[in-house]
Amino acid sequence: MAQESKMETVTTLRASYVPPKGLGVRLRGIRGELLEKHIAEKIRGEVQAELNTQSPEMDYCSTTQKDFCVEGFVPLTPETTQVHDYKTDEAVTFWSENYQRVQGVTAVQNPKAPFRKSALFSTPINERLDEIDLPPDD
Repeated sequence: MAQESKMETVTTLRASYVPPKGLGVRLRGIRGELLEKHIAEKIRGEVQAELNTQSPEMDYCSTTQKDFCVEGFVPLTPETTQVHDYKTDEAVTFWSENYQRVQGVTAVQNPKAPFRKSALFSTPINERLDEIDLPPDD
């Protein structure tokens, strides 16, 4: 067997296959073919017109530009009524406003900072030095 030989491209299927021959007679009439071409051309024109329509002029304006950048608007900064230090002041939340109604929380030592660390929960009662002595149980 020679190394340079090429594979044959003819198979038994290709050798035995014969393409079908046309009948030589029209299968459709001239009028039907012309009607089909006319309808196809009409539909193609409608689709092209639909795809190539000019889009309306878009107004690219954000909500901020439309609502907050109105000409003639002068922002007013309200004057402060109290001095607040955001670094040391306790935040005002639902729980800080309603700390008296929260159940299962140790006693509040400082009403301005009710959720600070407290060792009262774990300190035995007789070791609490800063509290007023409770009357003995009878």
